[in-house]
Amino acid sequence: MKITQYKSKIPIYFHLFFIVVTFIYWFSMYIYVPVFVPYIYHLGGTAALAGLIVGSYGIMQIILRFPMGILSDMWGNRKPFIILGLATTVISCLGFALNESLTFALISRVIAGVTASTWVAFTVLYASYFEKKESTKAMGNIQCITVLAQLTSMGLSGYFVGKWGWKAPFYFGACIGIIGFIMSFWIKEIDKKDLVKQKIQIQKIVKNPLILKVALLSALAHSILFITMFGFTTSQALNIGASKESLMTLVFSFMIPHAFAPIVTGRYLLPHFNRWHILFAGFLVSAVFSILIPIVTDLPMLYVTQVFNGFALGLLIPLLMGIAIQEIPKNRYATAMGFFQSFYGIGIFLGPLIAGKLTQIFGLESAFYLAGFLGFLGTVLSMISYKVELLNSCQKDYRTKAIQ
Repeated sequence: MKITQYKSKIPIYFHLFFIVVTFIYWFSMYIYVPVFVPYIYHLGGTAALAGLIVGSYGIMQIILRFPMGILSDMWGNRKPFIILGLATTVISCLGFALNESLTFALISRVIAGVTASTWVAFTVLYASYFEKKESTKAMGNIQCITVLAQLTSMGLSGYFVGKWGWKAPFYFGACIGIIGFIMSFWIKEIDKKDLVKQKIQIQKIVKNPLILKVALLSALAHSILFITMFGFTTSQALNIGASKESLMTLVFSFMIPHAFAPIVTGRYLLPHFNRWHILFAGFLVSAVFSILIPIVTDLPMLYVTQVFNGFALGLLIPLLMGIAIQEIPKNRYATAMGFFQSFYGIGIFLGPLIAGKLTQIFGLESAFYLAGFLGFLGTVLSMISYKVELLNSCQKDYRTKAIQ
């Protein structure tokens, strides 16, 4: 798969080395995701408890991502957080592998949330490798790497379980994570002289209207993602006749379009369409195909819903991430990204938590109706944001002409 090319500040081998470590980081975190909710059921958990454990991954992100971003900017250093991320993913996978209690499953998932919190450092370090004006393309590239890792790991998950049992993905994730942990010590960090140390003005970051808008929309997008493919879609597939091995096809049908979407956005859509229109379309498509998930009754049609939903969410997530840092000085990148990612962590936590409770009361289909509702809400908010931006632009042009 070809990644968008643009001017790099560092030699290509350091760039590729970082890509490999990033790939391993996500691979070890997502190797068990497609079978995770069924695994919780296997341990004796309820749908509500499964939603809580899945969502607990987001709790630590809400708590830790913003402080990690602030510390990273204050220290002018990203690499220690990356090393921490690879260490905790190994601990998390081993926690799942070595114990079968639901309590340990919850603790291990919380530790995985610590791992995910360090993503702030990955994104800003990668952005520092390139020119500031290319921030949206950079986030599209790193999202592509992320999705490729998730695609590969999640595609293997069902196969491992079918061949070697429930624990196999956890052991494999730990082994791969150890390799990434060792490699992380040799990541190239951009010269610190490029990071001009200034007082981090946190209030300006958290009150920035654009960051608040895209953080809220990203929370909605991540809620949909963790309710559907990273949550309850596999349970729906098993309910209508999927085997553990055939979950690979389900994952591929979602993740391949999800991987291509950031490239399509950066190369073809952004040069020709307003960013709010792209967000509007992405949320609308995701809403429609989330609602269709419990309605279809055969696997091929379920795969079709995943193709469209995967592509739609692949449009949304990297675009929102790129917008979040587009107008932020480099020395505040991690603070802004930390706040942005902490905010959308709320969606990662609350989405599956509420979906699990609804499933417990009303049945599995209610989780997907919730995802559809959130998609329609994102559609409306995207259009409102476009109208507000258009109005502000017109007012600015009017004041400029009046002065002249």
